[in-house]
Amino acid sequence: MRVSLDTNVLVYAEGLNDAVRKRAAVSLLRKLPPESVQLPVQAVAELFHVLVTRAQVAPADAKHIVLRWCDQYSLVDTSEMVLLSAMELSSQHRLRTWDAIIMAAAASAGCRLLLSEDLHDGFTWNGVTVVNPFAPQPNALLAELLDS
Repeated sequence: MRVSLDTNVLVYAEGLNDAVRKRAAVSLLRKLPPESVQLPVQAVAELFHVLVTRAQVAPADAKHIVLRWCDQYSLVDTSEMVLLSAMELSSQHRLRTWDAIIMAAAASAGCRLLLSEDLHDGFTWNGVTVVNPFAPQPNALLAELLDS
């Protein structure tokens, strides 16, 4: 099963919020089979932005952090089709453009799950279901993947 990661999972794993969220995110990522993860380019672009603007990381250092993520997982480009799908998704479901791009990229990569604490848990679009990986009760599909 393919899964995609929203920016907040990456931000937490980098320790930019608090130690509890960092431990939760790192633990989650260690359990995910790396070959199952499809990382939207939009998510790593947002991570770069957060590192530089909020965490005050030097751009060169932020670039190295982002490249580590890019080396670890398969990337999903923001193609013309992803952009068109995202605009449709945004207009139909009132998602912010950047969130819609991440969801559309996940759909284009054939992901079943988009792991996000920020989007509406349980929302499904084009075969992709948003799952909050930090929820007290784990989603059944995510639990199955983590146990495999």
